Amino acid sequence: MAATMSWGSCLCVHVVIFAWYVFTLSANCSLKSTERHPGAKTYGGRWKYLTFLNLVMQTVFFGLCVLIDIVHLLLPAKALRGRIPSLLVKLRDTIFTVLAFPVGTFVFSSFWSLYAYDRELVYPKFLDDIIPVWLNHALHTIIVPLLFVQMYIQNHKYGSRVRGILGLALFSALYLSWVLWVHHVAGIWVYPIMAKLSPMGLVLFFGAAALSMAPLYLLGEKFNRKIWGSAGPQKKKKK
Repeated sequence: MAATMSWGSCLCVHVVIFAWYVFTLSANCSLKSTERHPGAKTYGGRWKYLTFLNLVMQTVFFGLCVLIDIVHLLLPAKALRGRIPSLLVKLRDTIFTVLAFPVGTFVFSSFWSLYAYDRELVYPKFLDDIIPVWLNHALHTIIVPLLFVQMYIQNHKYGSRVRGILGLALFSALYLSWVLWVHHVAGIWVYPIMAKLSPMGLVLFFGAAALSMAPLYLLGEKFNRKIWGSAGPQKKKKK
């Protein structure tokens, strides 16, 4: 079972992770488009890529963690029993459990699974000349270790499984709708694999991708319980 860290220690960790994500986001947005990979110049820009959406979400999440740490360090104990700090912590836990962990681990697992099978389906070789190796790993690999760091240093209260999975399903449906809209308006597929699939293949692919999210939500819940025990946040010592 993990030991409870002080708010000051959590702040140090969160500042480092937040700075890393801000740096990564800046590096990603600084990439230049080419004729072979127009990227941000096509319809939807970078916002059509789940990897970029996840990067923005992780940056916002760890920025929120920094804010919460500062609030708990600056406010007196009496003020911490107020509504605003409690709402911030609840928001942090909701974002982490419903979106940050499952979407982050999905980006990692789906990317590297397709990459190992046939990289041309998700990350054509010519991208090596455009996207630095370190940035590729920052976008698709390092996200998972950082999520586990966060899970280890702070307990996150998991709410109703039904509501959590429904929230994740809503996010998945919105993103898939966005992908289809981009194809409808601009005639392009966000990822190369989609251009190679038949209509039925697309249905199966989208269905499998959406359904794989629920197990990742449950995986996060299992790991959180493994690290912090089954007692939940109510039985942990207050910081």
